[in-house]
Amino acid sequence: MYECFGSQPTAWAGKTAAEIKAIAEEDGSILVLPVGSIEQHGPHLPVSTDTICADALAHEGAKLVMDEIPILIGPAQWAGNSPYHVGFPGRIDVTFSKLVEFYEEMASSALETGFDALLFLNGHGGNHNAIGGASKAIGLDHPDIEVLAITYFGLAADFIDEIRDSKPGGMNHAGELETSIMMHLRPDLVRGDLIEGANLDEPYTHAYDDMFVGGPLSVHRLEEEYSENGAVGNPEFASAEKGKEIFEKLCTEMRILFEEIYEQNAN
Repeated sequence: MYECFGSQPTAWAGKTAAEIKAIAEEDGSILVLPVGSIEQHGPHLPVSTDTICADALAHEGAKLVMDEIPILIGPAQWAGNSPYHVGFPGRIDVTFSKLVEFYEEMASSALETGFDALLFLNGHGGNHNAIGGASKAIGLDHPDIEVLAITYFGLAADFIDEIRDSKPGGMNHAGELETSIMMHLRPDLVRGDLIEGANLDEPYTHAYDDMFVGGPLSVHRLEEEYSENGAVGNPEFASAEKGKEIFEKLCTEMRILFEEIYEQNAN
């Protein structure tokens, strides 16, 4: 049997219109919109990595609460903003202004069904500002709906040092974190014989080192300035076992977040 998107029990795409409306009208209902990108992730990971990670975490986290909380996961949105990857093939990009507008229109149409809360679950760092802008606009247009947004790997900040083997800089683009999670979720898509990263050579003290280490300084550079093959960090430290541990802890964090959102919005 062909399983397309919509096969998960928490998937909007697998429900009928009446089923979606019934869930949305329950007290404290939550709509989650996973967003990612289509962009190069070095020679060893698929271009859909960000989208796969966000989508998988949304569904697996929701399964932990679906019997107690009215929740649906919208179709994962692969459209993202990745202009700094222009030097590599594989990118399907949307300009920043159009992406903000797209997020606004997509979410607003879905919210017409009657949900009490909306959560953008982001898998791509380059979407952060677009999601932030869209969230503010949606919140102003829908004052009765709580609008939230989070980038998934931020949920690992409190526990990642217990798991990582790389030094600061190792959990960057297609590095130890993303490669480990993909080894757990989709080992069939990981080209293990091509795993190779590059150290981030950033001269500014207050700039970004990796997903969990770095300062407040934002520096615009093309990805090719950091890495010849597109991967930055230490994917050689990745493993499926490590990915499983990280992902399961992330699912627990998602469960906690969903419970908090429900408590804030249920009458």
